Amino acid sequence: MQLEKARDQFVKRGLGVAAISYDSPQILADFSKRMKVQFPLLSDEQSAVIRSFGIFNTTVKPGTRDFGIPHPGIFIVDSSGKVTAKYFEERYQERFTPETILSRQFGDVVGPKSEVNTPHLKVVTSVSQESLRPGNRVSVIADIELPKNMHIYAPGVRGYSPVDLRIEQKPELTIHEMSYPQPRMMNLEVIKERVPVYETRDRIRRDFTLLPTARLNQLELAGSLEYQACDDQICYVPASVPFTFVIQVEPHDRQRVPEQIQKKPPG
Repeated sequence: MQLEKARDQFVKRGLGVAAISYDSPQILADFSKRMKVQFPLLSDEQSAVIRSFGIFNTTVKPGTRDFGIPHPGIFIVDSSGKVTAKYFEERYQERFTPETILSRQFGDVVGPKSEVNTPHLKVVTSVSQESLRPGNRVSVIADIELPKNMHIYAPGVRGYSPVDLRIEQKPELTIHEMSYPQPRMMNLEVIKERVPVYETRDRIRRDFTLLPTARLNQLELAGSLEYQACDDQICYVPASVPFTFVIQVEPHDRQRVPEQIQKKPPG
């Protein structure tokens, strides 16, 4: 279970972990024992709490086995009970992984990394986790470090090439929009331009989802960081830093709950 695997990382950040499900206490007890889950699994058989949070999945027909399920996701809650962040997807087969959430919330990255130094910058490209499953949403992260008096261009610039983190398209992937930090506006007095730039250190990311229908044992993930750098005197030609990672794809747990304790479909 991916949440159990990442539990210690949440605890180190001062967060408790609990999960809520429409399954019965008997089903959850069986699952918890089999998967060696060390955090509370809470039963919400009538989906009352699920409905109160506005995450009840209305696309599932009443009377079917899955009626009552929520849209899968994770809430981050502070010590006062306030929800500070939430990570949800529309399709129940797809979801943010705990490691992707940890990388977004706290900057933690546990997946493979690649470091490259160019004449303009250093970039450490990484993946938010070591392995994934079909339906997982995962981040590719580029940590960029620039020397003094060097900058690269941010989105919205005109006449220059903005930084871009590209992931090679594959039939098994959905590639999501980029996530950028806020750039600084730089005044280029000589040519009377004002442009958005990144300097010193910044992190950009792009998520991808491995489709739930994917049938792979491993994913070869390729892409590149594209940028154009300038210093106080020279604007350099656009450059590219390629990356390739091989990520193991794990199967989902398909073992069924013993028939005698299975949840009966609501009438």
